[in-house]
Amino acid sequence: MTTHSTTHTTTSTTTYTTTGSPLGELLLVGGESGLVSLSMPGQRGAPTVRPEWRRDDAAFAEAVDQLAAYFSGRLTRFDLRLDVRGTEFQRGVWEALDSVPHGTTTTYGALAARLGVARADTPAVGAALGANPLLIVRPCHRVIGADGSMRGYAGGVEQKVRLLTHEGALQPMLG
Repeated sequence: MTTHSTTHTTTSTTTYTTTGSPLGELLLVGGESGLVSLSMPGQRGAPTVRPEWRRDDAAFAEAVDQLAAYFSGRLTRFDLRLDVRGTEFQRGVWEALDSVPHGTTTTYGALAARLGVARADTPAVGAALGANPLLIVRPCHRVIGADGSMRGYAGGVEQKVRLLTHEGALQPMLG
């Protein structure tokens, strides 16, 4: 994923839009420097629209187009301007997600090793993944347990499975 990241602690105007997806209505929130968060229905800790926020569909046109292309199978890497907010450690973990290719998975331990994080500190990597404000765009859904289990996705394990199946990392279940 190619992203253009800036780090800010304050933004004077917060804008948002919503867009439909196979996962339900997604909420996109942005600041003057780019996309701040992307969340889905039922997501743990997801932001909610505040009265002082301004709806601005045009400001998110590119993100909405790329999400539509992703869900239709025509896009495998997002190229969006992001306004990344988080600790230095969190930002490092989130940036490492960019190297996990579409259609593949990695484990928490492998991601920690790639970052030079001691095995005993692997839970800190999981916590940073859990705080990822840009679901789908920053693909924390591609990180699974060492035993192949689906663990800890803020959007819910069912959504994680749906995303990994969509990307071809998991085979569809007969139902």
